[in-house]
Amino acid sequence: MPDRCEVLPGDSVVARRGGGLLWVDAPGSPALVATLHACLGVAGPGADRVLTAIARQVNELADSTASFALVILDSEGGTGSAVALWSGKGQPSVDGVPVSGSSVEGCTLASGFALGQTLYVGPGQAGVAVPPGVAFDLTEGTVPGSGALLQLAASAPPAVAVPQSGAPSGAGHLGSSSFGSSPDSGFGSSAGFGSRQDSGFGRQAPAPVGEATAFWSPDPPAAPVLRFDDGLVVTVDEDLVLGRRPDGHDLVTGGGARGVPIADTQNVLSSAHAAIQRSGRDVSLVDLGSLNGTHVAGPEATEWTQLEPGVAHPLADGDRLLLGWTVITFEQPE
Repeated sequence: MPDRCEVLPGDSVVARRGGGLLWVDAPGSPALVATLHACLGVAGPGADRVLTAIARQVNELADSTASFALVILDSEGGTGSAVALWSGKGQPSVDGVPVSGSSVEGCTLASGFALGQTLYVGPGQAGVAVPPGVAFDLTEGTVPGSGALLQLAASAPPAVAVPQSGAPSGAGHLGSSSFGSSPDSGFGSSAGFGSRQDSGFGRQAPAPVGEATAFWSPDPPAAPVLRFDDGLVVTVDEDLVLGRRPDGHDLVTGGGARGVPIADTQNVLSSAHAAIQRSGRDVSLVDLGSLNGTHVAGPEATEWTQLEPGVAHPLADGDRLLLGWTVITFEQPE
């Protein structure tokens, strides 16, 4: 079976791309979040050098004290080893044993440590077992969460993390232009996780020769959006619950969706009126048993069609949604 990544509910951010895992709690610091997120695309022998360079940018990028833990697994080499960078409350652990490393620019870096059956990435403590149905699997993407447990498919002998002698030298040639907030990088200072699509991890560049660092070139985001009639635009980068007070719905409190409150001066919306569900590139609209119903119409349609409660209705580019008196247009980029 493939590796299973269980995300623990919470208000921080968890990201995964392949064997790479990231937990970050950096409110007000989107540049730092985006830069760490970019590191998930790094693989190979140059990974520790890239992370050393990133550590030197943390103080410049962070608007406040940030906590994060980033682990990149050497899945291509098949050695069962990994490279990690963390700061603040962030700390990875293997089979309940915290990983140790060397101090680099106020962060901690460990490379080449052995992996066991379970890798935890989160706020500085071994992963705690959660009741069934609380955690959820993250195949790829970025979601809210207080940490993540990666269950490795290929079991390796449990081992205590062994730190390297120190951070590799020669990393100084990697400046802030390698990653960060330059316009060409795709991670500007206004970039954040809330505007990224599920697949938003880009592609790996061809592996350089010798000791050179492997870089990742991000793809531009192209997530669907909901365009409200009052000008509000909401990115559909995860499942959503729409309504007057959606934050109390089970999908939101359980961490499986994000609440999108809608102003309702005429009291025609239900607290949790409808849900937007994503499955890859496919997006569906579901009525959550609303009092006044959820309606949809195609771009050229002249009449509204009311949805059956609980039945998913696939959305296409240009479809219009009617919730109470609120009209929303669904836009799906090519």
